[in-house]
Amino acid sequence: MQIYDVALIPLIIGLVQVLKYFGFRKKWFLPLASLLFGVLAGVIYVHPHDVKEGILIGVLMGLSASGMYSGGKAVMEKEE
Repeated sequence: MQIYDVALIPLIIGLVQVLKYFGFRKKWFLPLASLLFGVLAGVIYVHPHDVKEGILIGVLMGLSASGMYSGGKAVMEKEE
């Protein structure tokens, strides 16, 4: 995984925000969507020739994206 592949994490966050905008507000669905987008990005873009490694990297990206969102949300709620 190259360092510029980390830029996919904000893209995953953005895609989840689009889903949220269109009314998907279930607490279990948004992290699952983040994980799914991460795995797809890992398999299709980061490691298209090694599916196992692509899935692993995708899971890490998806979990990072959902964790970054919830962590940022918690900080913003505490400041208000």
